[in-house]
Amino acid sequence: MRLLTILTLTCAVMLGAQDAPKSKAPAKKAKAAAPKGDAYSATLPKPTAANVRYGDHERQVLDFWKAESATPTPLAFIIHGGGWVGGSKERAEKFADVDALLKAGISVVSINYRLIKRDPAVDTSPAVKAPLHDAARALQFVRSKAAEWNLDKTRVGAAGGSAGACSSLWLAFHDDLADPKSTDPVARESTRLTCAAVTGPQTTLDPAQMKEWTPNSNYGGHAFGFKTFPEFLAGRESILPLIAEYSPYALVSSDDPAVYMTFGGPPAIGQNEKDPTHTANFGAKLAEHCATKGVSAELHYRGLANPKHATPTDFLLAKLKAAK
Repeated sequence: MRLLTILTLTCAVMLGAQDAPKSKAPAKKAKAAAPKGDAYSATLPKPTAANVRYGDHERQVLDFWKAESATPTPLAFIIHGGGWVGGSKERAEKFADVDALLKAGISVVSINYRLIKRDPAVDTSPAVKAPLHDAARALQFVRSKAAEWNLDKTRVGAAGGSAGACSSLWLAFHDDLADPKSTDPVARESTRLTCAAVTGPQTTLDPAQMKEWTPNSNYGGHAFGFKTFPEFLAGRESILPLIAEYSPYALVSSDDPAVYMTFGGPPAIGQNEKDPTHTANFGAKLAEHCATKGVSAELHYRGLANPKHATPTDFLLAKLKAAK
């Protein structure tokens, strides 16, 4: 009996040893992944002035690169993308060749702006007013620094991607927001542009137009507080005045500057698109509309034969260096 007990205990210990989890070496502490878009490429010169405030909010900051020149320089004004809910000014190189612009004697600014749907402090109505008016204010602020930063404020071109492209076109087509009677010197500065060169813009914020041009459209409702595209479409009539104020397409007039739009592929009006948010249908319909107003709108897309300007940077160089 004693022998049986000993054998039983021995087996139990052995089985327990087999079942017990093996001790693991302490896991190496994983390095925190760097947030995307938080650093410029190592080859880009450091900004002449970084995180310059143009407002009180933490995201109302910009970076400035001063081009070497004995005379005032043109300016490329870059607005990052991210659906107005993300992104950062450090994405500037995705939308323009900053180094090439500087070497050509064009100074550069890249801005951050307030994001919608993430910040309780951003309570503007509609939601899209915050990023768009921040872009305008940043532009006015930069113009107010013209003497200090050696800028020719009559030669300013905007660039950006996606939502930043929409913001750029909004600036290009909107009436001047300058208030000549303001006691604030920044507010007295112009918001008008010499040109705009953008990547993958949403050229309208009208859901009916989006649906007509690209049937599987699903973007834009958040700009006006709608959670889904069907809600956006159903509520369209109630926000027509806001669409008229914030949709680039609705703002085009005969005195507007030339614009350039580039996309990942050719337009296919009336057809579903793989990426309906960045389809060239936006560009084709805006170019068609601009033509009726006498405004130059150059449409570019991947695969286009013999483009006049191959990139947004090429367009900015041509327009800003020629505009004197």
